[in-house]
Amino acid sequence: MKWNKLDNIDTLDKISTESKEQSVIIFKHSTSCSISAMALNRLERSWNEGEMSEVKPYYLDLISYRNISNAIAEKFGVTHQSPQVLLIKNGECVYDDSHMGINYQNLKTEIGL
Repeated sequence: MKWNKLDNIDTLDKISTESKEQSVIIFKHSTSCSISAMALNRLERSWNEGEMSEVKPYYLDLISYRNISNAIAEKFGVTHQSPQVLLIKNGECVYDDSHMGINYQNLKTEIGL
């Protein structure tokens, strides 16, 4: 899986724009949490580049960039959680889940694959 690092708050505007052309996911990862590590691992093991070729995935280390995590919550109208996955389409969060609810099949369904 080829993550795009989310390490600059200005990237949120770029994500909003990109999401008008393709689905974008944001994975908010707590590097100090074993549940977050497990959710990330499950997602990466299941990820199929062929199926998800039109989806752009972003990875946020929320321990290092808590300000960006807070900005995500505000910009996309979601409650902050960790770990958390968000699906952005047309500039809006259309799906989010956290902890053990993070599931590749659910993401595929929400994307429309």
